[in-house]
Amino acid sequence: MIRSELIQKIADENPHLYQRDVEKIVNTIFDEIVEAMARGDRVELRGFGAFSVKKRDARTGRNPRTGESVEVDEKHVPFFKTGKLLRNRLNGMEE
Repeated sequence: MIRSELIQKIADENPHLYQRDVEKIVNTIFDEIVEAMARGDRVELRGFGAFSVKKRDARTGRNPRTGESVEVDEKHVPFFKTGKLLRNRLNGMEE
């Protein structure tokens, strides 16, 4: 599902809301998640999962095409850990 499909689904399920308002709500939620992660905070959505930022140390990597060693800088990457409810639903174990 992409952002526009999510907006459309929420708008369809809530006919009392204008689509432009649903779009503002969805965009605000995503923006807040991104801002929190940019600050290094963890974002937890109960039953769904938790977004966090992990630090990857600098290392020596290898160019797969040439086999040559290359230095890879330290970086921060987004990480998602599924919540128990989502994990159980994906594995067919409804609670």
